[in-house]
Amino acid sequence: MQENAWDYPSAAGYTGSDLTGFQVEALDGDIGKVDKHTDEVGSACLVVDTGPWIFGREVLIPAGSVTQVDTDHKKVFLGLTKDQVKGAPEFHRETHHDSADYRRQLTAFYWPPRI
Repeated sequence: MQENAWDYPSAAGYTGSDLTGFQVEALDGDIGKVDKHTDEVGSACLVVDTGPWIFGREVLIPAGSVTQVDTDHKKVFLGLTKDQVKGAPEFHRETHHDSADYRRQLTAFYWPPRI
């Protein structure tokens, strides 16, 4: 089991490639595209643009939620359901990206994995 919500699990196959534009798949279907990502140790995450699925909202997802990176098909798979992503704390790029309080809130929401 992945010990840290903010690092890519070694089993996911992330090799340091740019994930921008990759499709993002929840356990029960497509949720959008990677708008931005970081692979900084201890704070790795994806910013996912959900498009019309949840009214164009962006969500920040800790890298520990990634179960597989498929670079051939440009897809990132999550160990989360659509409802979990939809219920995530709201993300505002201007105020939340570097906020320690927001990251604590996300860690409490996503971690440990419930599925």
